[in-house]
Amino acid sequence: MAVLDVFCPRTKTTGHLDQSEADNPSSMSALYWMALGTFAIGTEGFMIAPLLPNLAQDLSVGLVAAGQLVTVFTLSYAFSSPILTALTGGIARRKLLILSIAGFAIANVVAALATGYWMLMAARILLALAAGLYVPNANALAGAVVAPEKRGTALSIITGGTSIAVALGVPISALIGQSFGWRLTFSVVGILSVLATLGLLFGLGKDVGAGLPVASLRERVAVVARKPVLLTLLVTLLWAAGAYTVYTYLIAFLASETGINGARASLVLFMWGVSAAIGVTAGGRLNDSLGSKNVIISSLAVLAASFVAMSLSAYLLSPAAARMPVLVSILFWGLAAWSYFPAQQARLISVAGVKLASVALSLNASFMFAGFALGAVVGSTTIAHASPAALGFVGAASIVGALILASAIMREKTAAARAELQLATTKQF
Repeated sequence: MAVLDVFCPRTKTTGHLDQSEADNPSSMSALYWMALGTFAIGTEGFMIAPLLPNLAQDLSVGLVAAGQLVTVFTLSYAFSSPILTALTGGIARRKLLILSIAGFAIANVVAALATGYWMLMAARILLALAAGLYVPNANALAGAVVAPEKRGTALSIITGGTSIAVALGVPISALIGQSFGWRLTFSVVGILSVLATLGLLFGLGKDVGAGLPVASLRERVAVVARKPVLLTLLVTLLWAAGAYTVYTYLIAFLASETGINGARASLVLFMWGVSAAIGVTAGGRLNDSLGSKNVIISSLAVLAASFVAMSLSAYLLSPAAARMPVLVSILFWGLAAWSYFPAQQARLISVAGVKLASVALSLNASFMFAGFALGAVVGSTTIAHASPAALGFVGAASIVGALILASAIMREKTAAARAELQLATTKQF
């Protein structure tokens, strides 16, 4: 059976519902319970960065030390997700999905009750382990609860949970955290996770996902060992590192360079989230009309320019004068960064091949979170040895690296295609 069957199982023996079951409204409701889980995970994963100043003060640690709470989550997710997903391949998919989101709920309770920095650090690791199991499993099961012609819609519902988290969950949680304390944000996410657990427990059929195959570690290593796939994944790594270099300390940047803080900073996050959601939607449509190459190159170029504009504004203008250009730059940042993502996924599928699409996309998520971890470290180093104003320049450098690598990969592929065409033409004559 092809690896893609993880997303596209064909018969009931592979965990797919028959036509009458797939058309049942309860099948669609199960998707929304899964999406509630990805919404909770997306909110928790992104919300910690805006809360870093409050966390640092409450836990009596420096801002850089607080930033390691971001690093440990993203790094734990990146490395644990493919390993744990492969090791738990023998567990029923439905059971694993419910256990992982329940574990995520418990870890949020631990985080909310944390008595110190290291207890919160341990909770973040537990959160990453649970999230790294839940998200790929939810994506896999999405194709098993609906009819084949509705799989695209099913996957968009699951990923939509993350998009809504970026657009709404993060700024709302930041506002809650700044107004009532960071512990309440973990409590709210924990409640959402409990609701998702109950919804899946009673709304997801017991036979869904039975027999779904899971790629082994050897299969994953074999995919990433292919040069075109590895280089494409490295573009994702550099993109994520550049974005998180700035995002992790965006609140500190706004406060020190523009004077925007508190509730106003939450409004900026809301603007960024909305622009990111628009970027994801636009990126998918532009990919269909213009092709992944054009979307990737233009998105990375605009993203790098946005970061440079942020830092230039901070260095050249007073805080009051810098506000508007910084806000405009953040708007374009959200649009460009997230319009890149669906195009990069499409590009990766074309490079890896349809049969290996599920493994390649899972690896792409791991490389993305590894990039987030790298970006958090680079951002903290920038804060420690330079200033928040320099974050845009440092982030832009990583994005330019992604742009150069992506351009080189595409030129090489184009040259190879031309050479192959020329060879085929020569053989004809």
